[in-house]
Amino acid sequence: MNLTKRILIAMALAVVLGSITQVLLSDDTLNSTLRYLLDDVLANGLFFVIGKIFVASLKVLVVPLVFVSLVCGVCHLKDQSSLGLLSLKTIGLYIITTGLAISLALFLATLFEPGSGVSLQTEASYKAPAETSLKQVFINIFPTNPIAAMAEGKMLQVIVFAVLIGLAIGRAGTAGDRIGATFNDWNEVLMKLVTLLMSLAPYGVFALLFSLFAKQGLGTIGDLAIYMLTVVSALAVHAFVVYPLILKTLTGLSPLTFLKKMRNTQLFAFSTASSNATLPITLRTVEQRLGADNRVASFAVPLGATINMDGTAIMQGVATVFIAQAFALDLALTDYLLVIVTAMLASIGTAGVPGVGLVTLALVLQQVGLPVEGIALIIGVDRILDMIRTAVNVTGDAMVSVTVAHSEGALDKAVFDDAAAGDVKA
Repeated sequence: MNLTKRILIAMALAVVLGSITQVLLSDDTLNSTLRYLLDDVLANGLFFVIGKIFVASLKVLVVPLVFVSLVCGVCHLKDQSSLGLLSLKTIGLYIITTGLAISLALFLATLFEPGSGVSLQTEASYKAPAETSLKQVFINIFPTNPIAAMAEGKMLQVIVFAVLIGLAIGRAGTAGDRIGATFNDWNEVLMKLVTLLMSLAPYGVFALLFSLFAKQGLGTIGDLAIYMLTVVSALAVHAFVVYPLILKTLTGLSPLTFLKKMRNTQLFAFSTASSNATLPITLRTVEQRLGADNRVASFAVPLGATINMDGTAIMQGVATVFIAQAFALDLALTDYLLVIVTAMLASIGTAGVPGVGLVTLALVLQQVGLPVEGIALIIGVDRILDMIRTAVNVTGDAMVSVTVAHSEGALDKAVFDDAAAGDVKA
């Protein structure tokens, strides 16, 4: 049985068994011993620990893999001046896809009107975070202490430092060649470690989803069904229509082949709800499954995990319209334009971790004068939607990486077309 089937089976079992567990735990007449076994021993004990260890095992690879891989890619550039054009192509595509994502979300939310008739009776509240100015966002991209940036997981700062080191190695002559060869060896070792972790994925995915659904269940889904349907519809259109159209138009490659090879990465992203935790898997897929050269993938994928939040932008667009409708507030055309611009800017430098979309949503709501307390209406279902939109985010990262690699002549089409290339054997 291949890895994809194993992960899908693990996910299905986890959702079913976790939901059953949540129903049992909500029964006040449940035997205390059984309650202890299901809650303390399994949901919040064994499976909680296994899930946390699995995510930690992925996250521990993020900084070293991004740093080593990006140094390798930059230091081996034959023409280092081409890095500027590569950067412009990558960032430009990310901005375009994010703009398309939030525009699509606003259109569908206006069409479906998910906030009409929603009850506003809720005791929950949400405190908006302090707003960071745009100039400070750009200042924060450049590290003052690269070691601290690595320790704190500030990926944009790590990327900048890795690019500088790679440029220096590429210009250091014989000494640079020796160090560059060492980084190549480290990159191979880290990629092998990613492959080993992928083989354990079904167990980690089961543990993560069982714990989640044992706590949350499926009860809150019915209360916000139209809102969820709108978000999921926008995510599906963006992932399976917009991305394939861009890929086909700009490269001529088969979107079906691309989507097939992205399945495992999407499942990883769904289970972790974190672009950063999935980053090692995404990078491996882009290089070994889709055939993009390391010099492109090592730059585009980590950058995408940091600034390319198409799925999050879609949620923010739908949620903004939903909250406005729920509070019976009208949005003008200028408000919609402000939402698009603010959501795109808010995604820059945003950490790819679970729940971060709610933080940036608060900033968007403040810009258009909507009550931030409205976020309390969607908190109950956001975790499930977060999992789906993370899968969309990593799909966008891979699509842009492949598109840029093709434009740079750095895509191995034979690898892209080979269904078995880079596959993990069960």
